[in-house]
Amino acid sequence: MIKRLAIYIFTCAVFVTAFTDSFYAAAPRQTPSVSAKYAAVVEMNTGELICEKNGSEKTSMASTTKIMTALLLCEMCDLDEEITATKEMVTVEGSSMGLQEGDRVHYRDLLYGLLLASGNDAANTVAISIAGSVENFADMMNKKAAEIGMTDTHFVTPSGLDDEEHYSTAIDMAKLAVYAMKNELFATACANKTMTLEYGNPPYRRTLKNHNKLLWYYEGAIGIKTGFTKKSGRCLVSCAQKNGMGVIAVTLNAPSDWSDHATLLDYGFSQLKMDTLYTPNDIENIAVANSNGKIAVNFTPPKVTLLPEQFDNVTFKTTLDRFVFAPVKKGQKLGKVEYFIDDKKIAEAEIRAAYEIKSDKYTIINKDYKYWLKALFGAK
Repeated sequence: MIKRLAIYIFTCAVFVTAFTDSFYAAAPRQTPSVSAKYAAVVEMNTGELICEKNGSEKTSMASTTKIMTALLLCEMCDLDEEITATKEMVTVEGSSMGLQEGDRVHYRDLLYGLLLASGNDAANTVAISIAGSVENFADMMNKKAAEIGMTDTHFVTPSGLDDEEHYSTAIDMAKLAVYAMKNELFATACANKTMTLEYGNPPYRRTLKNHNKLLWYYEGAIGIKTGFTKKSGRCLVSCAQKNGMGVIAVTLNAPSDWSDHATLLDYGFSQLKMDTLYTPNDIENIAVANSNGKIAVNFTPPKVTLLPEQFDNVTFKTTLDRFVFAPVKKGQKLGKVEYFIDDKKIAEAEIRAAYEIKSDKYTIINKDYKYWLKALFGAK
């Protein structure tokens, strides 16, 4: 038993080391001078690391924790569902969206209460409503973190209030941000400067303002979340898009976080390149059964944003349907091309029929005739 345990631990250690080495391989660049003690900058879609500063060191991350809480809310709940807040849900210190015991509130209101007002009451309400307790919800947060690949993170609270066992790293928070921004509900919510909602008992209208000043001051900013405690200092996870490119920046314990993020986002954009990936040579006309010919295909190679040197390391895999039978509709999917860097998929494009092709009844009948001749008389 001890021998098996030792082998398991060794295997896990090798896997984590390989993952970390792969993540760092694309980031030889020097991070610009910033006030943050911990920082990381990544490309928005692939998560490729552009630069970092103490990026793998564990530290507290304050209310940027609510990125995970909001993500789970978006994935698990119908945002139009209404719940009633209990005393246990709203009894929590710190920032608030103004919930009181007995208030009627929709999950959609709680999402904006998390990401704009940074409400600890919203975080507690989400946790207890979904999981029955803060502790159970923390377990869900940690399972999701493992799924995302946040290997140096442990959640204890849904809000980010200080706890010795509640920590992450700048790189792990960047991974979380990349994952969360692929969720349309989450991305839409965190991009709003203000939002007017209606909740209470009875519900009444009130407007929440986003704490993220970059939405007003940095061109192309679309999120994500602020945070602060005395222990954590000022924390910020940001995202911006320009000219079709996207960059995510993370700073933890950053006295001048707004200035830091302007610097880091600018640097991130300066290091990236957008280009069209090549079309594989093995995409050609496809033979169609029950017809007299082949069908031409449409294929548009994707545009991606990478570090310039990474384009030389892109590989691809073409997958085509083994059999295509008429009739074929125009635009019908016939296969796909997947693009990779070091076995990590970075893009995918579909192969589709360029036009409609109908079945050839004569061909079908002729084939059937020959089949029955062969079956009955051994004809060839």
